[in-house]
Amino acid sequence: MIKEKEYVKRRSALVKKLKRHSITILLSAKAQQRSNDTEYPYRQNSNFYYMCGFKEDNAALVIVKKDKNSKTYLFVQKKDELLELWTGKRLGKKEAKAIFNVDAVFTMDKFDKQITELFKDKLSLYFDFTMKDERVDQLRELGSNLLCHYNISHKVGELRLCKSNAEITLIKKALSITKEAHHLAMSKAKNLNSEDELQAEIEYVFKKRGAYSDAYTSIVACGNNANTLHYIKNDEKLQNNKLILIDAGCEYDYYASDITRTIPVNGKFTQAQKELYSMILSVEKEIIRMVKAGVMRTDLHTKSEELLCEGLISLGILKGDVKKLIKKKKLKKYYPHGIGHWMGLDVHDTGPYKDTKGKEIPLLAGMVMTVEPGIYIPEDDTSVPKRFRGIGIRIEDDILVTKDACENLSNEIFKEIEDIESL
Repeated sequence: MIKEKEYVKRRSALVKKLKRHSITILLSAKAQQRSNDTEYPYRQNSNFYYMCGFKEDNAALVIVKKDKNSKTYLFVQKKDELLELWTGKRLGKKEAKAIFNVDAVFTMDKFDKQITELFKDKLSLYFDFTMKDERVDQLRELGSNLLCHYNISHKVGELRLCKSNAEITLIKKALSITKEAHHLAMSKAKNLNSEDELQAEIEYVFKKRGAYSDAYTSIVACGNNANTLHYIKNDEKLQNNKLILIDAGCEYDYYASDITRTIPVNGKFTQAQKELYSMILSVEKEIIRMVKAGVMRTDLHTKSEELLCEGLISLGILKGDVKKLIKKKKLKKYYPHGIGHWMGLDVHDTGPYKDTKGKEIPLLAGMVMTVEPGIYIPEDDTSVPKRFRGIGIRIEDDILVTKDACENLSNEIFKEIEDIESL
């Protein structure tokens, strides 16, 4: 759990990035309609949550910076017994003021009046104008006479790049649950009939162990289905002698995990599966060894391309010179995605990959990123030896960057062939 003093520290760090005589507005996520009068389970906007930890909808966080001083205001939905009868208890103004270390708490019915007053004498507005909220036009109009508008998402994203110890603890907790889920999948796959049955076993563990939800829609792809990168139908039969690509991770107290393992349905890899899997695993391990502060993410990706291309040549799947095959995008047919992405409050964390001048941001101690090389060979690709056709393999771990090396936070989740087969 993130303590209140950490949210205060985050806001102080944000204030240092803001212009003087500015107003910053962060809105909560809106409840999303599922169908007719039903809604999806509510999940708070990540940037809003990062800056204050408030989990209810219909809320706003406002930061006003004058010269050197700043004031923080939290707007919350007022207490309403009838509404709470249907949707659950609300903190309300009084309890929110007792919990959250802000200068003042107002109810949202006072937002229009208060925000108009707070806009007076300001020169700059920080806001995310891409949000789908009825207040966007109002804020745009109020800010029309200001000198500058800035995207607050980029500023908050910069802060989110490096995780605190408390954040890393939550990610580790999410991974401990995800570990249990993947190991259960490895042990049960051969006794189940379909992809969705396997998905149910995985997500049962998430719920049972207290995870908020899955961090993203689980991918459980058997055989050739693994060659669709974002396959989420998960409704086909499990086939003997085929592999299952499982990309599934839970979210614990808003923090994500993101793990992919590829396992044999019947518990034993065929020779062709073993050869391709071993090659990809060796590449993943080599890239993880390269991760440390100061390294460029693009260099990790470039190295993964070289190693995977060499591996495919050695297996007879590609023919030719490594550099030429990569330049002509022959490898991209089988390795179409990047080596990894930032991870945190969002499974694909919104932290920037380049600074405001367009220069790539190097890896920094405290960043968490995925490393996930993969090879995907469609079953109708007659240019490839028949024994490899219809195989899709990805191996993905969550890596914490440290000053001189890195820590594989998901290292305990089995990925060695003998360990997977032992389950």
